[in-house]
Amino acid sequence: MNIGTAEKLSGLSCKTIRDYEASGLIRPLRQRNGYRSYSEADIATLCFIKHAREVDFSLAQIAELLALRNNPQRVSADVKALVGKHIQRLNQKITDLNSMKDTLENWYKHCGGNASPQCAIIDGLNKHGCANSRD
Repeated sequence: MNIGTAEKLSGLSCKTIRDYEASGLIRPLRQRNGYRSYSEADIATLCFIKHAREVDFSLAQIAELLALRNNPQRVSADVKALVGKHIQRLNQKITDLNSMKDTLENWYKHCGGNASPQCAIIDGLNKHGCANSRD
């Protein structure tokens, strides 16, 4: 099947499919005319990749997962370890996002939101994140 059909079946854009091919995650056959030809297995791989991206796995992690998926000798402990590390990264990301949200909410709460040029949000952005700024 062609890339347009692969796009419809996988729910991924043609550009994304080409990007996954360029990164080595998928290797469709090339016809004599240079067109890509996708098999049912390629579509299954694209759906696997799509779902892995939906849970925020990186392309490098997906490559590892695909290698494990395609290895009949795999050990589930390896898959679990990879996912455990990913969960730790997600938990850190959640902590970081909550901190950002708290900072923004504090600035928002202290901004008058009126005709005055004084703005706690601008003040916070001016000060926040610079090592030599004064609070």
